[in-house]
Amino acid sequence: MKHNPPFDYSLYLVTNRKLLKGKHLLKSIEESIAGGVTLVQLREKELCTRDFFDLAVQVKAVTDRYHVPLIVNDRLDIALAADAAGLHLGQDDLPVKVAREILGTEKLLGVSVSNEEEALKAQADGADYLGVGAIFPTGTKLDASPVTLETLRLIKARVVIPVVAIGGINQNNVRAVMNQRVDGIAVVSAILDKDDCRLAAKNLLDLVLSSKTGLRCSQNKPAPRTLISLPKQN
Repeated sequence: MKHNPPFDYSLYLVTNRKLLKGKHLLKSIEESIAGGVTLVQLREKELCTRDFFDLAVQVKAVTDRYHVPLIVNDRLDIALAADAAGLHLGQDDLPVKVAREILGTEKLLGVSVSNEEEALKAQADGADYLGVGAIFPTGTKLDASPVTLETLRLIKARVVIPVVAIGGINQNNVRAVMNQRVDGIAVVSAILDKDDCRLAAKNLLDLVLSSKTGLRCSQNKPAPRTLISLPKQN
């Protein structure tokens, strides 16, 4: 689905309160946005429905203040009740087609995939973007299927919707991920596990944007000129 204005997937933060080390979630999200986070996904696997809803409303108040979209993980009911910008589904969650029918065309719908077949099906069923991973080993999602950089590149080449890479991405490996021409990265510990969430987000976004700029420049670089041999003068 086309959205106007289009969403910016450059730096996508996925929440995990277990990584905060005593920091406050709402403050950490606000600091992360100040550092450059462009999308926030609220992921809460252990909260009851009422607590999840209450938290979603509080988080949305923060993201709305900075005009950053809020995505809710898994829970279609919470996404709608809190009027979030969208929903993100895994392979074992509600079918994408069903979610799209209920969400309508105005809400953003993301889907986690780990191979080309899942990617193409998600796109056909109505996904707006794909979360592809886990690219590197990660402690935040132990059941995630490993995805190589080559597979990430192939998925990006096969689909027309935005692709976001996720899984163990940090300042040391982000350039290798962005070199696959993805639209952005999704991170958890690379921001929330740091003492300064704002600075961590800023450093990551700088790397993402510089990688995108470098790829655009290489695309537009003129082909080297071929020297033409002049005929010998008699």
